[in-house]
Amino acid sequence: MTHTIQNLSIDVLLDAYTQQTLDPLALVLSLREQALAQSDFNAWITLLSDAQLQVYCDKLKGESPQTRPLFGIPFAIKDNIDLANVPTTAGCEAYTYTPEKSSVVVDLLIKAGAIPLGKTNLDQFATGLVGTRSPFGEGKNVFNPDYISGGSSAGSAISTALGQVSFALGTDTAGSGRVPAVLNNLIGHKPTKGLLSTTGVVPACKTLDCVSIFTLNSRDAATVLSVAGQYDQSDAYSRPNTPHNNARFAHVPASFTFGVPAQCDFCGNSETQALFEQAITQLESLGGKKISIDFAPFTAAAKLLYEGPWVAERWLATQDVSLDNMLPEIRTIIGNGNHAKASDAFAAQYALSALKKQCDTAVNSVDIMMAPTTPTFFTREQIAQDPIKNNSILGTYTNFMNLLDYAGTAVPIGATKSGVHWGVTLFSHAHTDYTLLSFAQKIEQQRNAKMGATPYSAFASIIDAVPTNAPKTPAEHTEKNAIPSPSYSMHRINTTPCAPYKKQLEVVVCGAHLAGQPLNWQLTERGGTLVQSTTTSQHYALYVLPDNKRPALVREPQGSAIAVQVWSLPAEYYGAFVEAIPAPLGIGKVELASGQWVSGFICDSYALNKTELTNITELGGWEAWLAQS
Repeated sequence: MTHTIQNLSIDVLLDAYTQQTLDPLALVLSLREQALAQSDFNAWITLLSDAQLQVYCDKLKGESPQTRPLFGIPFAIKDNIDLANVPTTAGCEAYTYTPEKSSVVVDLLIKAGAIPLGKTNLDQFATGLVGTRSPFGEGKNVFNPDYISGGSSAGSAISTALGQVSFALGTDTAGSGRVPAVLNNLIGHKPTKGLLSTTGVVPACKTLDCVSIFTLNSRDAATVLSVAGQYDQSDAYSRPNTPHNNARFAHVPASFTFGVPAQCDFCGNSETQALFEQAITQLESLGGKKISIDFAPFTAAAKLLYEGPWVAERWLATQDVSLDNMLPEIRTIIGNGNHAKASDAFAAQYALSALKKQCDTAVNSVDIMMAPTTPTFFTREQIAQDPIKNNSILGTYTNFMNLLDYAGTAVPIGATKSGVHWGVTLFSHAHTDYTLLSFAQKIEQQRNAKMGATPYSAFASIIDAVPTNAPKTPAEHTEKNAIPSPSYSMHRINTTPCAPYKKQLEVVVCGAHLAGQPLNWQLTERGGTLVQSTTTSQHYALYVLPDNKRPALVREPQGSAIAVQVWSLPAEYYGAFVEAIPAPLGIGKVELASGQWVSGFICDSYALNKTELTNITELGGWEAWLAQS
């Protein structure tokens, strides 16, 4: 049976739903049939039934893309991540259990309107980068089935690349969210460690595990990340996002530096080497300056993952499963995990700390880092002949990432003669996720290539504007198809609180930073909270600056009381907030009606001397002036 492949980009689907030209149930039922017809790729372990899909669609009745940011968006879940009332196998039938509730990440996505199509195939216990280590069938590359799909998140990559889902969840401890992404022409984002909750995820190495995201384009990755990246109090390794790790601050400057390994090992593959040189040329054409980096500390850190005591974590996670129930390669790897001594673990930690200092120095010297995602790739037959060695080669440039606490985005660059695609990984420090995705998007725009194995390009059919329920972004970051601003609907559906901040500082605002005004996000997205709405003392005047967008609060002995708000801001973000204030405004002491003096917005006197300003003091505040203007 032949199925028409649809453009499943999130914006395209949301636009169709808004125009009421598409029905969620009809879409997912069609995609289920497509997945069944393409079952030879071995992408799925469990596909939801028509009746199960109906239940999720029924929950969307009365909702829309304006109320649910992922309304009707189909997605896949790697089968080591829990979906309520559906078996979790982790690629091992003897391990199978049926959870009563979904993982935190899956729950957030469903509450945002996304519809799970099912659970995907993986390298058993998420141990491998090949996609062939599964009793449910070997994952096959979507462009050439003789080649590996990459793993361990094989099925998640395959289902997305074939256009069966808009996005998929994987996990990425050692590269499992990046290797299969580039081999199947997808964006594979490995988030900052702890940014996405791992509650309800079968652990591989609990201290290093990440839930990863496969998408058809980088804009979709940012959208999914904004929904799924919520702090989880129940996850011991969860950590809150930082205010500057969001799309408002993520852009590619006109000129930048990027680091690449001074020497790369492509295992004799001239095609992947040529594609890496092509990626360098692309970044240079975008304004980048290449900086050669000694990569020895990075590769030394990578070797610690499987040659060091971290393998013991894999043994610990599966200690209740008999080794006899594991595939031979998995049995070899995990079975050796119980031999390290406590002293080995400490020695490895010492070595890693020393290597991290060297690596951080290198990362600090450039705006962004770029490395091959894999040196080369293999046929399924080549993996069968030497499964451990060839798997290890695939992790050359991925295994260090979580050990060093970096975020990474895998970006496809082009196809090889075999049809198999290949790509690079952009990476930097933790909490640079949206910056990485912005750089990835620039590469996508320049290539304008097809998404996955679908006939659609990443930008040919995407609507110009961000979703209608998204807040407006500052003009300097507004761009066609720009990475969308995060969490625009999460105030309604996020049930996981942010971690408490420590020291707080107060600031008095009187204009565009008031609640409901255009720049209020600069406070709220830094963890700011409203303390009180009040007025100044009777000694102030209020003027309108020439841009008609900002007021000037000036202390005058014969003035009046002006309406203001007092906001509390985490001290660690106060400096960045103040730094962004443009002249002639600044921060000084403001006297409130209570007689208390609090730091707040004031105007430099030189602006009053040089500019004819509109005096709006008699109106009593900025919002009163807006209401009558």
